[in-house]
Amino acid sequence: MAEPVRRAAVLGRPITHSLSPVLHTAAYEALGLNWHYAAIDCGVDDLGEVLAERSDWAGFSCTMPLKHAVLEIAAEVRPMAAAIGAGNTLLPHPAGGWIADNTDVTGIVATVREAGLQPQSVTVLGAGGTAQAVLGALAELEVPRCTALVRDRSRARRLERTARGLGIELNIADLALDATALKAELVVSTLPGVAADPLADASWREGQAVLDVVYDPWPTALATAAQRAGATVLTGARMLLHQAAAQVELMTDRPAPVAAMDAALRRSLNS
Repeated sequence: MAEPVRRAAVLGRPITHSLSPVLHTAAYEALGLNWHYAAIDCGVDDLGEVLAERSDWAGFSCTMPLKHAVLEIAAEVRPMAAAIGAGNTLLPHPAGGWIADNTDVTGIVATVREAGLQPQSVTVLGAGGTAQAVLGALAELEVPRCTALVRDRSRARRLERTARGLGIELNIADLALDATALKAELVVSTLPGVAADPLADASWREGQAVLDVVYDPWPTALATAAQRAGATVLTGARMLLHQAAAQVELMTDRPAPVAAMDAALRRSLNS
């Protein structure tokens, strides 16, 4: 008798650009699992209904704009997601409902360590859920302080709460081309789309590292300018890979086939 299909998905809006289906599908194939992974358009107001209609699914990856909403709807919030104040993963709760977790932290930490970096000064661009995950990653990397450059200081309150909870000293400053904090050893841009493009004209230098969480289209204007100046550039595709691998392990309870996932991701990005 054939094993019944198990289902999982990525939720968000917009969602058609997501490469999560590529990564998770490659993992299921490598693991020999009869699983199916979909991309489902879902906004904050839709989340409860979408989950209720799929109460028997194996789990969900959650991207913008759901990273805060998942904590509010979850029956249980795991410590890392609670400390950060944002989640990107929902897992079935044994008693019904969902468990919220955050694998973005794992993805960022793995990407930084993979590049052999040990930054002493870090600046994050943006103040959303991914920026909160950056602070979680800095706590794991034992970086005690950080500057956040933001377009709207009133939207940085969640980020400030996250920093206090993690014991990280956070300085908030305006996102500007001449911001001193752009000289940090590691600059992590969590800005969506082309929002970081104006920073291509900043004074990037050799010895810096820039992680841009955008992975499509790649390279971004920011990544191109930083690399041209001699900086080490890290693509958001590496973060995407490692956070997805952590999700696969949480959902399937098996080691993630990272090499197979990486190969599938590279093929998709190069196609």
